Amino acid sequence: MLATAETQLGHLPKDAVQSHWVYQLGILHAALDRLDQLHEQWLKTRDALPATAKPGTTAFDDALAEHHAESWSYLDDWATHGKALCEINTAARKTPSPLAPAPAPAPAADRRSPTRK
Repeated sequence: MLATAETQLGHLPKDAVQSHWVYQLGILHAALDRLDQLHEQWLKTRDALPATAKPGTTAFDDALAEHHAESWSYLDDWATHGKALCEINTAARKTPSPLAPAPAPAPAADRRSPTRK
């Protein structure tokens, strides 16, 4: 979704772009990168736990709670700025595409057709 929004933003006419979208996409991209790093770190931490450390044990739950605590601010960034993805998509859908033909005018009503009375 982030990559699609970045592509859409690059194709929008300047008058359709909100200035804060570029900033918001930057925040979302940085947060996603950091969440990916934290996930990789969690997998390493989890794999390094003793075999007896299973969900529900103090060792596992404490490590997982630390991982979640480190992740919350980046998830909050997504909750705060994620709406930009929808806003950009809406703008892109409302902007005529140079690839799509202009819609044909609706045919005139046929005046010869019988009308109900």
